Parts: sequence; C-alpha cells; structure tokens
Amino acid sequence: MSIISHDDVGQHLRRIMISGRLDTTGTRSIAAQLVELADGSRKSVVVDLSDVKFLASVGIGALITSAKAVKAAGGKMAVVVDPGSSVMMSLEATGLDELIPVFTSPADAEKAVLS
Repeated sequence: MSIISHDDVGQHLRRIMISGRLDTTGTRSIAAQLVELADGSRKSVVVDLSDVKFLASVGIGALITSAKAVKAAGGKMAVVVDPGSSVMMSLEATGLDELIPVFTSPADAEKAVLS
C-alpha cells in the first residue's frame, strides 16, 4: 500500500510526498490522486519519493503521466530520491532520470522547478 499527501508552498509550488511501494497495488492506490495533484493550479511540482521502498514500471508510468500533465499546463516537475536507493537505481536503469529531473535534496528540486 502507498500513501500520498501534498503541501502547497506559496502560489507556485506543490510538494507531493509518496511513501510505501509503487508496485502494481501501491501505484493503483495513488495513481489518480497523483495525476490530480500534479495537474493542479501550481506550476511547479516536486514529487518526493524518499520514503518509497520499491518502484516498479507501473509506478514509473504514473510519474511520466504526471510529468506530462505538469508540462502541458506550462509547469515543471522534479523528483526527489535517496541516492543509492533501489528507487534511484530503477530511475537510472529506465532512463527516467533523463526525462524528469531527479534530485537528492528537496531544496535543490524546489529551486530547479521554480527557476
């Protein structure tokens, strides 16, 4: 099971925090809410995956869908991941880190999407 929450920072930034496992079951439980939160009124979105323990291809698909929604609205999205984690390895192995900017620090990710 996965848990998703968000925090709006000012008028332009939305932080989305996800914890748990983004396998088939976990992704299904949060996918619609992730797209809804990413496609909101905030132009800058940071998705924090620091508390995600496992990232499957279905979870990667949900991230891509959300990033496309943010971009279509004229915004930017970045992801925060713990360095050396299995989630980071999944992002690098699939090349997602080349499509969506990946940071190890929430502050760096926020700075990048707000610039």
